[in-house]
Amino acid sequence: MRVLDPDDVVKPASNYAQGIEHAAGARRIVVSGQLGVHPDGTVADGLEAQMEQAFENVFGVLRAGGLGRESLIRLTIYVTQSGQVAVYRRVRDKMMAGHLCANTYLEISGLATPDFLVEIEAEAIGP
Repeated sequence: MRVLDPDDVVKPASNYAQGIEHAAGARRIVVSGQLGVHPDGTVADGLEAQMEQAFENVFGVLRAGGLGRESLIRLTIYVTQSGQVAVYRRVRDKMMAGHLCANTYLEISGLATPDFLVEIEAEAIGP
């Protein structure tokens, strides 16, 4: 896997890669949108806690496939509260522990229920 941040494209605003190159022969895991919901079905309290739990849920799916966060090549994040990109960047940087991948952050009007404040989709590759 190789990070692509070319000089003729604006540099990332925070810790993500403009692109990720990987070999076509790699295993691929596509993770459905994960919410800030604990394994017991309770919803985490507040946006930051939901973000952290959504990341933990992504990591859990990856573990089930034998991969870890370092295998992530793409994240798509949907947030229902506007103006929260700084919160997202802080949580992402903590949860990703220095790993960079392609990243899209979207502020949307709603998710499946008003209790859900964030949803994270992911793609990962591995041997």
